[in-house]
Amino acid sequence: MSKPVLSRWHSAIRASSITIPAALALSACAEEAPVTPPEPTASTASSVEDPLPVMGPERVILGFGDSLMAGYQVEEAQGYPETLERALRGKGINARVIDAGVSGDTTAAGAQRIAFVLDNNADKTIDLAIIELGGNDLLRGIPVEQTRANLSAIIEEVQSRDIPIILMGMRAPPNLGADFVGQFDGIYTDLASQYGTALVPFFMEPLFQNPDLFQGDRVHPTAQGIEEMVNATVDDVAAALPEQTGPEKTD
Repeated sequence: MSKPVLSRWHSAIRASSITIPAALALSACAEEAPVTPPEPTASTASSVEDPLPVMGPERVILGFGDSLMAGYQVEEAQGYPETLERALRGKGINARVIDAGVSGDTTAAGAQRIAFVLDNNADKTIDLAIIELGGNDLLRGIPVEQTRANLSAIIEEVQSRDIPIILMGMRAPPNLGADFVGQFDGIYTDLASQYGTALVPFFMEPLFQNPDLFQGDRVHPTAQGIEEMVNATVDDVAAALPEQTGPEKTD
C-alpha cells in the first residue's frame, strides 16, 4: 500500500465514525505511546469458571503475534494467552498457553523470530500454534504481497516441526476500496486453505461495534475486551487442538 493510500486511510478514519471500529481494530496491534491502563475490577476477572475437572496430559499452545497477543497495557494475567488458558481449563482442557507476542511486530519481524521462538521451546511438545499478525503491516503500508509471503514463511516454519496452526485473521477498513480490501482480507482465507490451517476470519470481531471495549487510546482492547475476544475464539482453539494420544491422567 503506497503512502498516499495510507494517508487516505487515516483521512477516512477521521471523516467517518462508521468505519472507526474497523480502523481501530486494524491498528490495535501497533505500538502506541503509553497510556494509563484501566483499573482491574471484578468485571475484568476471568468470566470463565472451572466447572469441569481438568483432565488429560498438558496441552501446550504457542500464542505468536503482536500487541494483541502480548496484552498491551493490561495486567499480565489479563492478556489473551493467560485468559485463553483459563477459559480452556474451564472446559476441562489441561492447557498451558505460551505468550510469544511482541508489541509492534510486523509479519516480517515475526518471520525473523519464529524459528528462535520454536527453538527456545524445543523442550516442550507444542500441540498448537496461534498465529496472529498482519495489522501492523496494513497500518504501515506494507504491500499485500509481502504480508502474504511473510505469513507463508511463518506457517511453513511452524508446520516443518509438525505443529498444527490456527490463523487469526485481520481485516482492512472498507474506505480503502473493495479491490484492496479483497486482496488483504483474502490473505488469511487463502493461506488457511493453502496450508490446511484452522482459521478465525477476524480476531477482533467482538470489538468491532463496541468502542467501550477499547482502552483510552481507542486502539487497544481493555481487559474486558480481551475476555470477549477469548469468549469468541476459545471454541475454535479447542477444536484446532489435535486429538490426544496415550492414556489420560487427571491433573
